[in-house]
Amino acid sequence: MRMRPTLSWHPEEDLPPATMDLGPVAAALAVGGVLVISGAGISTESGIPDYRGEGGSLSRHTPMTYQDFTGSAQARRRYWARSHLGWRTFRRAGPNAGHRAVAAFARQGLLAGVITQNVDGLHQAAGSEGVVELHGSLDRVVCLSCGTFSARYDLARRLEEANPGFAPVAAGINPDGDADLTDHQVGDFRVVPCTVCGGVLKPDVVFFGEAVPPQRVEHCRSLVRAAASVLVLGSSLTVMSGLRFVRQAAQAGTPVLIVNRDPTRGDRLAVTRVALPLGAALTTVADRLSVRVDDPTATEAAVPSVSRDTRAPGPSQ
Repeated sequence: MRMRPTLSWHPEEDLPPATMDLGPVAAALAVGGVLVISGAGISTESGIPDYRGEGGSLSRHTPMTYQDFTGSAQARRRYWARSHLGWRTFRRAGPNAGHRAVAAFARQGLLAGVITQNVDGLHQAAGSEGVVELHGSLDRVVCLSCGTFSARYDLARRLEEANPGFAPVAAGINPDGDADLTDHQVGDFRVVPCTVCGGVLKPDVVFFGEAVPPQRVEHCRSLVRAAASVLVLGSSLTVMSGLRFVRQAAQAGTPVLIVNRDPTRGDRLAVTRVALPLGAALTTVADRLSVRVDDPTATEAAVPSVSRDTRAPGPSQ
């Protein structure tokens, strides 16, 4: 069953007030067993905009839906032209202080796991291991006909060969790697087929209107069941794919803590929401716990790998 896209959520007036007290977050991490669920807000300090924050991309951009992509060759041409351009920006993005702090907490043995709604690979670039990519990764491409997975680098090279000189100036880049281009800028961009069967290629990401693979959902549910607490970082929890895990934790009596500058759809379920910038907040918590966060000069120069594994992703992906 495919989910109906949920693009917006409007906060109720009587939501619990936010705080700037990081004490509960530090206390939860000190105990350990924390499951991190991250959203687009953790990557904004890396230059990748979020969907719904101030200046978020939804104010100017409607994401591609699974139904549009599979149902229209013109929609696929528009998507691949925009994504081809946007991916160049994603390739250059490096992890920020928030990503590095999460990796440091994991190395210290304080985390039960990391689930990310992002498709940018920045948690892994910061050193986090075993990250569950809830919505997939822009690093991989899958054929909708034969199911073959391949590396995005390979597709980028083929698209460049098929579209020499394609370098329009985008109005903006979105969290899904989609660049804002007009139909005129897209022009007659050429889409290339699967090299194995000639079928339609799709990024290995979950589009709006598409369901997260059931085995991945169950893997995430098992992580929630095993966690001592759940820490949401930079997500409005607007879409059910992430909110359901917060609801699961709350129903089981597992404490939920949220660090997000704006109200979230999970605020009523959380013991606290801290309204502070993520990089500074997590670095402060790390300092309180005497957890060493890697020097940015040693990690930010790293580019997220886009060819880690071209096999079909398992539950941990």
